[in-house]
Amino acid sequence: MEVICCGIHGFGEAIGIDVDQFRVFWKLDIADEHAAQVAYRLVVSDTKDTDKHSQEHICFDSGRVESRERRKVFCNPQGGFKSTTLYYWTVTVWDQHGNEATSSVNEFYTSYPRSSKLLPPYSMNQIYMPHSSLIFRTWFEDEVNRWKAVLIGDGSDKPLYLRKALTFQRKPSRVIILASGLGHFNLTVNGMPASSHVLDPGWTNYHRTVQFVGYDVTEHISNGENAIGAHVGNGFYAGDQGDRFFWPMYEDKTYVRYGNELCFFAEIHSHYEDGTHECIISDPTWKVRKSATILANIYASEDHDRRSYPVGWDAPGFGDADWKHAKPLTGPRGKLRYQSQHPVILHNTFVPISQTVVKPGVIMYDLGQNSSIMVRVVASGLSGAEYRVKYSETIGEDGLVLMPDPLFKEFETGVYSKITLSGQGEQEVWTPDFSFTSARYIQIEGASHDGKDGLPIIHSLTARHVSSGAPQLGFVKTDKEDVNALINACHWTFSSNIFSYHTDCPQIEKFGWLEVSSLLFPATQYVRDMEAVYSKILDGIVDTQEPSGLVPTMAPLVRYMCGPMHDTITWGGAVCLLPELIKHYYGSTSVFSKIYRPCVQYMEYMEGKERLGGLIEHGLGDWGYSIAFGNHQANVETAIYYKCLRNVAMMAKELGFTSDEAKFTSWAERIYTVYNDQLLVTDKTTFSYAFYTSRDNPGTQDCTMVAQAVALQHDLVPPQHRADAIKAFVAAAEDSGHVMRAGEIGLKYLWNTLAEQEIDRPDIVLNMIRQKEHPSYMRFLRRRETSLLEFWQDECRSKCHDMLGTIYEWFYDYALGVRPLTDAYRTWRLRPCFKAEFDYVEGKVESPYGLIWVRFDRRGKQDATRAVVDVNVPTGTTCELILPDEASTVEVQRKPVDETRTFKGNTVKLLQGHYRLDIKA
Repeated sequence: MEVICCGIHGFGEAIGIDVDQFRVFWKLDIADEHAAQVAYRLVVSDTKDTDKHSQEHICFDSGRVESRERRKVFCNPQGGFKSTTLYYWTVTVWDQHGNEATSSVNEFYTSYPRSSKLLPPYSMNQIYMPHSSLIFRTWFEDEVNRWKAVLIGDGSDKPLYLRKALTFQRKPSRVIILASGLGHFNLTVNGMPASSHVLDPGWTNYHRTVQFVGYDVTEHISNGENAIGAHVGNGFYAGDQGDRFFWPMYEDKTYVRYGNELCFFAEIHSHYEDGTHECIISDPTWKVRKSATILANIYASEDHDRRSYPVGWDAPGFGDADWKHAKPLTGPRGKLRYQSQHPVILHNTFVPISQTVVKPGVIMYDLGQNSSIMVRVVASGLSGAEYRVKYSETIGEDGLVLMPDPLFKEFETGVYSKITLSGQGEQEVWTPDFSFTSARYIQIEGASHDGKDGLPIIHSLTARHVSSGAPQLGFVKTDKEDVNALINACHWTFSSNIFSYHTDCPQIEKFGWLEVSSLLFPATQYVRDMEAVYSKILDGIVDTQEPSGLVPTMAPLVRYMCGPMHDTITWGGAVCLLPELIKHYYGSTSVFSKIYRPCVQYMEYMEGKERLGGLIEHGLGDWGYSIAFGNHQANVETAIYYKCLRNVAMMAKELGFTSDEAKFTSWAERIYTVYNDQLLVTDKTTFSYAFYTSRDNPGTQDCTMVAQAVALQHDLVPPQHRADAIKAFVAAAEDSGHVMRAGEIGLKYLWNTLAEQEIDRPDIVLNMIRQKEHPSYMRFLRRRETSLLEFWQDECRSKCHDMLGTIYEWFYDYALGVRPLTDAYRTWRLRPCFKAEFDYVEGKVESPYGLIWVRFDRRGKQDATRAVVDVNVPTGTTCELILPDEASTVEVQRKPVDETRTFKGNTVKLLQGHYRLDIKA
């Protein structure tokens, strides 16, 4: 028995924890098929030496707790955690035989858990108004638990460098930096990056929340002089259009900023072996100067003049006498919160698969894959020589960058980075500091490969995929190459839209549209560990919610949209949908207490929008199908409303709010009744079965796949009519000629319904995705696209849009056959895909309890009803193996034991371990 992994729910990293209580989890690996954890003990101490674990050092000790729980285990020390303290925690577990296992030592570092309870969250005004210490007396008296650093900058809205030279009188045992810079910043220590992060901190509504980041820089600290450097750029905080494209623009060419002064703060905490602790803060003693990056437009446009780059500016010994002293700034209104989600980092490196001189001075590079990227260009040339970098997802017949949408032609001319060379070195490297985009093609203008005509020489170009640093959790592949290509396109599209928030387009919009957060949750949780990201998104929703209770369609909200583009429950409903999804897929309820009241307020707002006794139909409906909006509004929006109410009732029960649980359960039952009264047709005069109609054309009845699928997937169909709704769905699918007649919302429920055991029609799914004409995923791929497009069009403005990617869920749920039946995959289903055309499917899902691995293989079998399935069942989980019918048989061999057991029937339970299954369907 071994404890193989530990963590804290909702936190991607743990340097700067700013809460007084949290929930932890761990994973086990137990060899014995029948052994199980029966008890645990969680200990948190401020010393790493377990021999010194005494009452003096122990912060929290659960004692031995008789429980099989390994997730959402509460850690709530009496009096909370001390500020700016390094803590160590271990968990010890016992099985029913008395065997014991203890985890390795885990660490976390606190910031100021109680600072948010003080006023102000941090005070910059103390510089301007020294007498404010009288006003904020309680703040300044609580020295230990308050932020001490001052926000600093140069008072402008252009990128800047900040540096601080410091010397430690003795060698620290640990050095932690807590810092933030708005919009984004890069932190260095002695000329080395403080971390692998980019685009710190996460994007928030800076009027309400400002994230700070923790860095352990101990290994970078040296004896003698040290230098801390910060490079700060605009981001969305003080968005800078310059002379380029900038999307959050209103019709009068204005746009809203959160702030007008780029700012930075830092606290450098040095800890020593003798237990002492020192804090160096950002203040006017820091030095500042303008950056060589003149423009930092978040929409992939940066200007960088290498001639003004101060070489060695962030290293010890640099002469900064001509630099100015930093100015203290008031800064944003938002309270400081730890960057709880995983940081954004650089992943795969793309080396161009081709490079072409399209015309003199213009070189086009093809990366071979469309994705979110930051480029790296190595060039040389004379001082003052310039080249430009343009990005595109499409190239025209002339081989140059192309924006297919005439409304966004500005992307061809208004999105570029201009780099001016210093001429001081053989090769000069440039990569953007504060911007990213999605692109497959990189166009370099004003350069060459050989330096003819005096143009700069491009020695190399590569690109790094930029995305959330959350761990990758899964993969799936089949023996069908076209299907594998689609899986690959989905993966790259999802990964390219996950940052500190979930967008649906990293190129044109970059907005935090909320429908993809909930719509794609089951799909994205196969791509990355999304618990911390979605927990942060919920924080953003709370910050964005309006006093009326309305949750807008995006969070953070950077451009105010109107009408249904602002108020749509399929978008705003994420506030109620995400908590339940986090619970179901990660077994975590840690967000419930903070999100419950906003959910209630949103439901109270939606109650005022009811029509005909309970229908909701004022939003975007099944967006993306036929017309812009208006399709299946009553079906889709009321179903989401019903699901939201059920989720609020579930959260009320979890939180112990008995009267609220009864209230929202009754409320949901009322909507259930109205939904069926208004939309279910049972007279059987139109068809020989009951069916759901839309209200798209008043006075007429239609029977669509979307209407049936939405009702079925939201448990809105009365039991006596379920068989009819299934008949109606299949009939509509057949009537369509296996064409996807759905928008982005309805599409998810089509795939979910086709995967149901009662229907089990993989042929319909594969026919739909392979259509020759649109809508068709394979049409994208036949046209050499490597990611998903925004609409079912050959030429689309955005070619890295993930909202159509719900098919990805089907590949795991149906093709691989894996589906969680209870929270966190504690019980999960494996249904081998005998009815599909696949002869080989392999994949894995790193579940909250451990690795689920499946390989289905019937290649070379004379009988298509026979297959060998290898499966790993994680410790503490149970796999329900579902076979085609009661006559099916399976020989079960548990590895490495050679013993074989034979079972017959529809369902077989597999306990933890590795298995080889020989199945006769």
